[in-house]
Formats: sequence, C-alpha cells, structure tokens
Amino acid sequence: MVKGLYTAYTGMLHEQHRMDVLTNNLANSATTGYKKEGATAQAFDDVLGYKIKDTSEYNIPRRLGSLHMGVKIGEGYTDYDQGSFRETGNTFDMALSGSGFFTIEFTNKAGETTIKYGRDGAFTLNEAGYLVTKDGDFVLDTAGNHIQLDPLHGASIDRMGNIYQGDQQIAQLQITDFTDYNYLEKYGENLYQTVEGATEQPANAKVYSGYLEMSNVKVVSEMVELINVTRAYEANQKIIQAMDETLDKTVNNTGML
Repeated sequence: MVKGLYTAYTGMLHEQHRMDVLTNNLANSATTGYKKEGATAQAFDDVLGYKIKDTSEYNIPRRLGSLHMGVKIGEGYTDYDQGSFRETGNTFDMALSGSGFFTIEFTNKAGETTIKYGRDGAFTLNEAGYLVTKDGDFVLDTAGNHIQLDPLHGASIDRMGNIYQGDQQIAQLQITDFTDYNYLEKYGENLYQTVEGATEQPANAKVYSGYLEMSNVKVVSEMVELINVTRAYEANQKIIQAMDETLDKTVNNTGML
C-alpha cells in the first residue's frame, strides 16, 4: 500500500512538470517566432521492458536497481510547425516560410560572441545602419558578415533574402537549416544553439518582408491541456489522501476492542 503513495507522488510531480511547460507556452503565445514545447512521460512497464531487454553489459539483462513503480518524466520536445503570419508593413520585419533559421551573431553580457539561430524576424537598423535584432545583435549575411545599409535610403528584400537599395544588391540573408532538429537546443532570448552532432543543410525557406511569423501556440488547446493536467493532479492528490486515511486507521485502530 505504501508503494501506492510513491506512485501517486510521482504522478503529481509529472503533472507539475507538464503544468510548467504549458504555462511557459501560454506566456509566449504572443512572442514572435516562438515554437511551443511539450513534455513526455515513461510508464513503469515501458521502463521495465527496456531494462530487462538491455543486454549491453556482458550479454546479461540489467538489474532493476532503483526502478520505482511510478511515472518517469520523459524528454521534452519542441514543435517546429510553421506559425501564422502577421502583416506589419515594415520592410525589416521578416518571416520565414518553410524550414530554416535566421543566423544571428549573439553577444552575451561578458562581450563574448557566438552564432545563434532564430525565427524571430523583428529586425531594425541601428544608428550605424547595421541590421540587428530587437536586442541589438547582428544579423549575418551568407558570408558571415554584418549587414550594413544606408539608413537614408529605402530598401527592399526579395523571397531569396537578397537585400537591395535602389538597383544595387547589398547582401543576402544567411538562412541556416539542419538535417535533424534534435541537435538544436533552446538558448534563451528566443534563440537556438547547436549541440555536438548538428549538421547543416541547404534551407528551402522563403523570406517575406513586411511580415512577422507569430507563435505556433494554440491558446485554446493549451488551456484544455491545463484543465486535464489539473484534474490528473487532483486525482493523484485524492489517492494520497485516501491512502493516508487508511494508514491512519490501520495504525491507530488495529487491535482496539
């Protein structure tokens, strides 16, 4: 019976983790280029089946070790589906249709620069005429250089990411894609970074100037999931309360005449 307490407890922890993921999605539902996250779980029978079939050590099935009867929090994942477009009319607001990411030179608080990737195309020109993100990080061209324009003249951007001022091509946006998004991780600031094993491939994205890609979070669906999570959490809580009452009666009433 006591094992049931731990089983219900792990269920509550898992629902709390799901709640954290869902609330983060809802908080970023209006964030440009945001991709929603999800949470997975592994049931006892799945973990048990994996362990007893694992014969990697001397061709002998692994011992169960600290395996418990509850649910195990699985890996998180990111949904990279395309978000809807919102028209802004601003030339330097850009949205990507298809797979791929804008390439950004990110500078941290220590002044160190690294390459990051993102779908948020809310760009602008700084005082020196460089194309930057709203946080002031440089947008890179296909040669890996900063993109500098004349702020006194208008600009146009075609579907291939070529930037023109008048009849002169100034630069082409570097759109980067990867063969497997499992080798990307969220860095923060609505950006991604690669991990070891990431392999680049040609991007098939088209650039739409004057538009922004919105978050792919569906608020109604997330709210429904929040209700399901709350009910599951309360169910596990009631199981613990019921077992606690049963244990209390067992300890205090057994043996009484």
